[in-house]
Amino acid sequence: MDAMDIVGGRRLEGRVRASGAKNAALPIMATSILAEGPIRLKNVPDLADIRTMSRLLAVLGVKVEREPGGDLVLNCTSTRKNEAPYRIMKTMRAGICVLGPLVARRTKVKVSLPGGCAIGDRPVDLHLKGLRALGANLDIRHGYIVGPGKRLRGAEMYLGGPFGSTVTGTANILMAAVVAKGVTVIDCAACEPEVQDLCRALVKMGAQIQGIGSPRLVVEGVERLTGCEHTVIPDRIEAGTLLLAGAATGGDVTVEGARWNDLFALVHTLREAGAEVEHFDDTIRVRARRRLKSVDVTTLPFPGFPTDLQAQMMATLTSADGISVITEKIFPDRFMHVAELGRMGARIRKEGNAAVVHGARHLSGAPVMASDLRASAALVIAGLVADGKTTVSRIYHLDRGYEKIEQKLGRLGAKIRRYRES
Repeated sequence: MDAMDIVGGRRLEGRVRASGAKNAALPIMATSILAEGPIRLKNVPDLADIRTMSRLLAVLGVKVEREPGGDLVLNCTSTRKNEAPYRIMKTMRAGICVLGPLVARRTKVKVSLPGGCAIGDRPVDLHLKGLRALGANLDIRHGYIVGPGKRLRGAEMYLGGPFGSTVTGTANILMAAVVAKGVTVIDCAACEPEVQDLCRALVKMGAQIQGIGSPRLVVEGVERLTGCEHTVIPDRIEAGTLLLAGAATGGDVTVEGARWNDLFALVHTLREAGAEVEHFDDTIRVRARRRLKSVDVTTLPFPGFPTDLQAQMMATLTSADGISVITEKIFPDRFMHVAELGRMGARIRKEGNAAVVHGARHLSGAPVMASDLRASAALVIAGLVADGKTTVSRIYHLDRGYEKIEQKLGRLGAKIRRYRES
């Protein structure tokens, strides 16, 4: 198992590019189950989750090839395979995105309930609610979602849940609705950039979708979808992580592939904390000329502050002046990084779905263990600002969502080394 050593106290400076968005690429890969013809995807990152989805699609009859230039080509060669097994699904939450396409295109469905990061309860009830509204007859038996496939019919549905709209649920229902008979109206649809990118890819394949980027999507079903070529959007979470690393270290970092409109909440928060932020085209530059000051942050569905940047923001605020309050309204239990940050000297008190962060003058390097993908990134940021050496174990979590992060940080001046633990 790999680990990472970070020697802190070095100011990050320079220019770096964010990779393609894995949370956009994964559901778009699942559309290959629907398409009659190959799909060519550009700007797909080489990540563990992408490779896992490729294995899952291969089990479901889709041939997936990574070409020498980096493009990913997917072509459905068999429509008879219908089981998404637990051995693959247990490692990746986004595997559930195959459910909608399978229900719409296969004669029967058997999809394992998904796994992924340990960040709290993430039920699939809204996925099932929406698909059942379209006419799918689905049950949960022995850890699997099972039922017959059938020609679905359009319907009106409301996808709001106790913590807002569902991103993967919206994606699943969209992929089923685009080939359902009639018109589907999805109210309280997720508006995240990754959902918008899925919509754009589906439209290229022949889907009829109105309201892209809004909480009301109107879908007119079509008989068939064709293959297409599509460039995946940049990863706003990776870009945000790199910007926060720059700000936390008092640096001057420019991130290419950082779309301003996708990161407006983060940019506003960084400015409130005292950082200088400017943007041009798809590039954002952050400069922190002085110690950051405390801010209050609440995670919300897009365009609110992303839950996937909450841990990294917390790590950044541990060395800011003053007291910050971070409230988590998407995944209320997403605070497993608090204890590990405490090992490095952070003063954080958890209160329900909020964390009170008392800014400290210095963190100290320590051995820490990653619990999930974004917590891993938070520990890396903490290691970059800490005195001495920090060793982050179980960094396989990082490999699920960050492409060669140690190399990118190294180019910005970080002293960071990845190695195999004995």
